Amino acid sequence: MRNISEDTITQAVLAAMSGSKNDRLRTVMTSLVQHLHSFAREVKLTESEWLYAINFLTDVGHITDDRRQEFILLSDTLGLSMLTTTQNNRKPPECTEATVLGPFFVEGAPEFQNGEDISNGAAGLPCFVAGQVRGLDGEPLPGATIEVWQSDEHGYYDVQYADPQQTEMEHQARGRLRTLPDGRFHFRSILPEAYPIPHDGPVGRMLDALGRHPWRPAHLHFWINAAGYQPLITHVFRNGDKYLDSDAVFGVRSTLVSDWIEHPPGAAPDGTQMGTPFYTLDYDFVLNPVGHTP
Repeated sequence: MRNISEDTITQAVLAAMSGSKNDRLRTVMTSLVQHLHSFAREVKLTESEWLYAINFLTDVGHITDDRRQEFILLSDTLGLSMLTTTQNNRKPPECTEATVLGPFFVEGAPEFQNGEDISNGAAGLPCFVAGQVRGLDGEPLPGATIEVWQSDEHGYYDVQYADPQQTEMEHQARGRLRTLPDGRFHFRSILPEAYPIPHDGPVGRMLDALGRHPWRPAHLHFWINAAGYQPLITHVFRNGDKYLDSDAVFGVRSTLVSDWIEHPPGAAPDGTQMGTPFYTLDYDFVLNPVGHTP
């Protein structure tokens, strides 16, 4: 490997890893090296630019912890998350489309019964959510697990409020429930509002340098699992939001946009007498059977 030049270094790197016994790893790394080297040649990458990129990625790592995932934010804002999600979730058009997981999913969210309030004191106008989970042929899916999470009216998720000194986090505006025998579900939460992704770190500085905003349109996150069906990770977006056509993470799909209906004070869907205005959302989800291809 002596006397390697800028014209021969790519092949030298590829040859160095040709002995890998992991075929998939070798395939991925071969393509990665080829594209990285081609990129450097195409833009005539300078040493100072290379060092700036190294420092940028170092900063992304430093700000990442168990409550904030800056690498996911970076992937999201570069469109890589949605590209990967889309190409790995091809399904019949009748099925609900997938979108990004995002950086604020939390394992071990509390379990709720249908009809209960998952907000747990999170700030926001009352909102009653209902729908049905079905299979591709219209069959209701009883006992499906639904993970739901969202930000509050200030644009923050509960993990963003959490005290890093506390070992236990108080969950708000997130929870897990199961569909009823007819595949239906219903719960109370709060009205979602548009919010900016965390932009006080390196990803935020990148967006600012590129003349981009950090805002996401209002939405609820859903992760639905049912035996015999492909998992579904998706959002439901609030119709009329001004950021629907400029989502910072490119996650909006027209089929995922729905109306939140405003109601005056009075009887809510569960019979509760509301002294303030409240909202309702009705949205059904269609899952693709395991092994079924479009």
